Amino acid sequence: MLKASDLSIFFKMSIVKFVVISAIAGYGIAFTVEQSFDIFHLIRFLLGTFFISAGSLSLNQVQEVANDTQMERTQIRPIVKGVLSRRSGFAISISFITVGLAILYGINPVTCLIGTSIILMYNGFYTMFWKKNWAFAAVPGAVPGALPGVLGYSALNTDIFSPPPIYLFLVMFLWQMPHFWSLAIRYADDYKRGSFPVLPAVVGEGRTKYHISFYVWAYVLLGIMSPFFVDYSYAYFCLVLPFCVLMVWAYLRYWNATEQKAWLPFFLITNFSMLAFLFAPLIDRWIPILFQVS
Repeated sequence: MLKASDLSIFFKMSIVKFVVISAIAGYGIAFTVEQSFDIFHLIRFLLGTFFISAGSLSLNQVQEVANDTQMERTQIRPIVKGVLSRRSGFAISISFITVGLAILYGINPVTCLIGTSIILMYNGFYTMFWKKNWAFAAVPGAVPGALPGVLGYSALNTDIFSPPPIYLFLVMFLWQMPHFWSLAIRYADDYKRGSFPVLPAVVGEGRTKYHISFYVWAYVLLGIMSPFFVDYSYAYFCLVLPFCVLMVWAYLRYWNATEQKAWLPFFLITNFSMLAFLFAPLIDRWIPILFQVS
């Protein structure tokens, strides 16, 4: 019998939450004082974002069920467990994607186009080709995962090649390699069983940490340089710069660690830093304005 917990796993709600939160950051950064706030516009945008992300992530499970059956950590997925058929899962996923894209098209065509691009790159190129054949698939695969902030920005401002959306994209792009490769190190044997040639399974833990370092330094440098892209004030000094230092410290500890659980603190700090990098510009933009209004 299909339970609510099975649907949560099927839609990968933990990831969907990150997508929606990241999109909110982009939406807030794009919003200007001159615009009138429309709560229904925001709700429609969030619903569209939820539907395409839940649909895309669940479709990924439909596509990879043969691999998931071989992996230990994916045994809890409903299609693998047999509580949801692959055909039903496919129908649900496509329905969610269709509804989500229709809602985003009502927001504006550019937002719908970005949403479509996310799905095509993630469920098309990444899931069907890159992930199955290439150890460095996470690098181009990070492109669709880096677009939720831009998606949110485009809902209010279609100038998606201006500095703020470029910053939002770069934060989420550079974040993904430390995030995913540290997780892949932890589950390297499981990925081998699933026939996924992830980087740690191909080149080993030490070499993977070496590759992670390039993205950590670039990610930290981007954080330090964020005033060149977005508004900055107190949150920059209270959130962004401390997390830059924390990221370097956490990575150096992870680099030198030998125990198996060493990946977790670095993984968690990496995730929290991403939220700090995304929301600090939003705080610095709106707190002074709100104080002036009050």
